[in-house]
Amino acid sequence: LRDFLDYLRLNRNASPHTVAAYRRDLSQFLAFAADTTGARAGVQPRDLSLDLVRGFLGELHRQGQARASVARKVSALRSFVRYLRREGLLEHDPVALAVSPKREHKIPAHLSVDEMVRLIEIPDVATPLGRRDRAMLELFYASGLRLSELVGVDLEDVDLHGRMVRVMGKGRKERLVPFNTATADALRAW
Repeated sequence: LRDFLDYLRLNRNASPHTVAAYRRDLSQFLAFAADTTGARAGVQPRDLSLDLVRGFLGELHRQGQARASVARKVSALRSFVRYLRREGLLEHDPVALAVSPKREHKIPAHLSVDEMVRLIEIPDVATPLGRRDRAMLELFYASGLRLSELVGVDLEDVDLHGRMVRVMGKGRKERLVPFNTATADALRAW
């Protein structure tokens, strides 16, 4: 497990949060496997089986774990098994036939058009900070940026003529996002 976590951190450039989540999820699985197989000295790759994985998923269900949490644990386990197979420590794939639970699709809460208009109009555009806040709210609303992307935007990232903004998204991926003329006007006013 330590070698796999080092691989994630060093070779896959995974974030510390991702590595910590994988450590928790896989440690939970390995503890379950040790209890189930009676392998007190430690679980070996050869001990992993489809029945063990299904038993783990059943235990998570009995514990009332959310579908998203179970799906994340299965994903971590799949990555770990791929690593073990690549390293020649495991010949079979005990997770191949394990089914991840379907994720729930909840519709996110959102503001009505009137609420959004009121929110955008709150800043006092007679002041420099008010114009800045209005420009930020317009850009945030018009482009659908994440908050972390919005606060990372610099002036050189904004193309007013082309009405595009360059943002650094999740996973340090850069993307270009269009915005509307009202946003361009608010940015020019600022």
